[in-house]
Amino acid sequence: MTEFQRLSLHVPEPAVRPGGAPDFSNVTIAKAGAVARPEVDAAPEDIRDLAYSIIRVLNREGEAVGPWAGTLSDDELLSGLRHMMKLRAFDARMLMAQRQGKTSFYMQHLGEEAVSCAFRKALRKGDMNFPTYRQAGLLIADDYPMEEMMNQIFSNESDPLRGRQLPVMYSSREHGFFTISGNLSTQYVQAVGWAMASAIKNDTKIAAAWIGDGSTAESDFHSALVFASTYKAPVILNIVNNQWAISTFQGIARGGSGTFAARGLGFGIPALRVDGNDFLAVHAVSLWAAERARRNLGPTLIEYVTYRVGAHSTSDDPSAYRPKTESEAWPLGDPVLRLKKHLIVKGAWSESRHVQAEAEILDEVIDAQKRAEAHGTLHAGGKPSVRDIFDGVYAEMPPHIRRQRQEAGY
Repeated sequence: MTEFQRLSLHVPEPAVRPGGAPDFSNVTIAKAGAVARPEVDAAPEDIRDLAYSIIRVLNREGEAVGPWAGTLSDDELLSGLRHMMKLRAFDARMLMAQRQGKTSFYMQHLGEEAVSCAFRKALRKGDMNFPTYRQAGLLIADDYPMEEMMNQIFSNESDPLRGRQLPVMYSSREHGFFTISGNLSTQYVQAVGWAMASAIKNDTKIAAAWIGDGSTAESDFHSALVFASTYKAPVILNIVNNQWAISTFQGIARGGSGTFAARGLGFGIPALRVDGNDFLAVHAVSLWAAERARRNLGPTLIEYVTYRVGAHSTSDDPSAYRPKTESEAWPLGDPVLRLKKHLIVKGAWSESRHVQAEAEILDEVIDAQKRAEAHGTLHAGGKPSVRDIFDGVYAEMPPHIRRQRQEAGY
């Protein structure tokens, strides 16, 4: 009788577990300035290699080199540095507030500040982001008031969302920030639909979809790519690969594709990987993708290679699934320190001015927090009343709902 080989299931495993020595030898890093910058109208099949390399502008000496350099002025870079510093200070204060019991939970951006802060500079007013909970830099870089963000986190009486969202799930149409959903991948489809609607109306606005590496395993991610590629939607499809989902390393979601960017190739979508801790590279690639969308050339998929330094949230303990010193071994460095070094090398910044800016920004954040904490609680127990639910759901209340409200004594 013929004996057949028994099958076995392959389950991806991270290279190192807690207690081991961090190892990022699998991250192939291209030399800064070495990756070519194609024309905006390049065919996806002609730039296939960009899905497997990493676009970098800043070299180890802090110099901006290569064809992707030069998209920002010194003033714009200084503004970007302050935005990242502000987001980092905001993070630290809100994490402390959660530990003090002032909010139920918080989610840090530590190590990922360049992704959202630099990307925002490539957009115009009216463009719409469909973000995850780790893109608060889109708001910070668009000068959304920190006090308003804190009001939403604290669910106080000045919360713009009136207690209807979890902390850190902001929403602002005026600032191009669509309401965050905890089910992250659902927004990928919505972003593509919004972009298609903009094109149908012959508008000038584009959309940006955001997702983490873990959520790319959801079916909505792939559905969005089908529609975006079929209808050439004016959308930028962003994947923030920070190496870890809630407690799962990125290899589980990536599967055998090699890179997350490579997922776009099968759909005929131009796909690029960029150093997510390089503010200049993030902006240059984002600007390239935005121009494609505005010229009716269709979607672009971007994978930002970065690292989540902190926990997934304040309810997560990363020491249970990754080495404690792993963030220190991350080879692409700290985005704030890298941009700071670049500006000092250019003579546009200095150590003393950086220290002064840190103090000024911390004072600004603390002042905003004091004002936010001075507002009273939204309701007893922090929950919206029936009256608020009736009055807040409808812009114009339908007659039958108005009758129900009156009959209920509200």
